[in-house]
Amino acid sequence: MNQRTLSHILAALLVLLTVPAHAALRVFACEPEWGALARELGGDLVDVTVATSALQDPHQIQAKPSLVARTRNADLVVCTGAELEVGWLPVLLQQSGNAKVQPGQPGNFAAADFVRKLDLPNQLDRSQGDVHAAGNPHIQTDPRRIGQVAMALSARLQQLDSAHASAYATRLKDFSQRWQQAISRWSLQAAPLKGVVVVSQHKSFVYMYDWLGLVEAAVLEPKPGVEPSAAHLQAVLASIKNPAPRMTLYAAYQDPKAAQWLNRNAGVPAVKVPFTVGGTDGAKDLFGLFDDTLSRLLTALARS
Repeated sequence: MNQRTLSHILAALLVLLTVPAHAALRVFACEPEWGALARELGGDLVDVTVATSALQDPHQIQAKPSLVARTRNADLVVCTGAELEVGWLPVLLQQSGNAKVQPGQPGNFAAADFVRKLDLPNQLDRSQGDVHAAGNPHIQTDPRRIGQVAMALSARLQQLDSAHASAYATRLKDFSQRWQQAISRWSLQAAPLKGVVVVSQHKSFVYMYDWLGLVEAAVLEPKPGVEPSAAHLQAVLASIKNPAPRMTLYAAYQDPKAAQWLNRNAGVPAVKVPFTVGGTDGAKDLFGLFDDTLSRLLTALARS
């Protein structure tokens, strides 16, 4: 083998080493929980960006040019749906000009479409506040529903990136096994919470209550998304005497003022719940989200 031939071979090998084996599927996730789930199911096959953080109200996001640019480059947009992002996602989709991720296309995935939704309104009246016609959108507070979404999302990843379908299927199997084991563990840990009476700051936790058997006695907001007045808080206080609630729950992104008022005036502990991945230091991934949530609830129960 002469020097020129060897040089050609080395050059060809260098090209092979520097060219990636595949182009990662670009996933734009509206909320941290779906970004975390996409990474669990896709691993190195996906490149995930997340539009919001755990400390932002997902109802109230600005459709900034940077988000439009990310949507324009996405192969798959993964959001909650059920009108959670109705104030900003349609603007991103329209301004992106990305035909692949428009509603009805395979590149548009709404997690809430794949689970049974709660709090469906009997009548739609926008004067009642931030009411969602499609039901309560906060499905990520129940790990059972996340498991259902995982199966649907994996199928969509396999559809969009069929060359790696078997790899996605393998990752789904691994995730589902670990997830079901975790749900069994969480359900055992959470047994003392069944039947415990609580107050919610916002109508955020109906799916968690459905899972754990917690009983919601009152909601501090008079209407969804409307801050409570002093008079309303006094009315709530008067309504929760018997049985007395053991804690008030608020999401990490929420101002805890109302929950703290109830703590001062009725001795009901205010408990911050991570609500999504990144909401607390302990909620670094989907598993940590529920580990930390249960730890906070059980600690508050023991102290109340």
